[in-house]
Formats: sequence, C-alpha cells, structure tokens
Amino acid sequence: MSSSSHSSTNSPIDSLKPFTLFYDGVCPLCLAEITFLKSRNQAGLLSFVDINSANYDPQTVGVSCKEALAKMYGQVEGEAPINGVAVFGEAYRRADLKILAWIFTRSWMMPILKPSYWFFAKYRHGISSLLGPCLLRFVKKRYPSA
Repeated sequence: MSSSSHSSTNSPIDSLKPFTLFYDGVCPLCLAEITFLKSRNQAGLLSFVDINSANYDPQTVGVSCKEALAKMYGQVEGEAPINGVAVFGEAYRRADLKILAWIFTRSWMMPILKPSYWFFAKYRHGISSLLGPCLLRFVKKRYPSA
C-alpha cells in the first residue's frame, strides 16, 4: 500500500488523490451505495464506472470482468487497484464520511468486516433482490440529484 493514499483516515480531504469505484450496475443494493456516494461527492474525488458498461476496460484497469463481479474494486489515481473492504474505506474518506472511513480502516475490525463482506459479495444478488429495490428507491428519493 502506498503511504500517500492509505496512511490515515484523518488526512484532509483536499490532500487525497481521486478514487474510481468499479461497481456492478445490475445489483440494486450496489446502485444504492453508489447513489449515496455520488450524493456525498462534493469534493469531486470519486468517480464511478459500471463494470457492465462500455466504459469499463478490463485491460486498462488490470482486473477482468469476472474478478470485478466477484468483489468490489477501486483505484486511487496512479496506483494499483485494490479490492474488498479497503475500497469502502477509501471511498468513505473521499465522501467525507469520517466515522465510516474510520471503521473501515481499523485493523481490529477486519476479522468482522472481511468475512461479512465476503458473505455479501458471494450472495449479493440474492441479498440485493430482497433489500436492494427498496433501498435503491429510498436513496434515489433522498438524494435525487445524485
């Protein structure tokens, strides 16, 4: 990990490099999270690429579509892609969600966060079909401009 982007959750937001999230646009729960993050992107440090769209280039990113569908990937500008729980810590920092960023970057939380994320990633389509549509409607109503 590069010290420039992963060193501290207390870094001033204006010192952070841009971060791209590669998300599954077919997953309603994933879309709800992306819609929420877009609404929090006042600093303009987040960009979003649906891995199911023509905008996603696996060759450029270095992550196949199959890999990107298996777990969440993100990339700090100029650095190698990261995946899993680390993606959320980086995204929440740039969305100025300090408490969530802090939680998602604590090493002592990883024994809970990593298996929870693994379970979600593996079963996200089933979970999303149950919870996603309602949550997505709520987020779109709450953050209509995102």
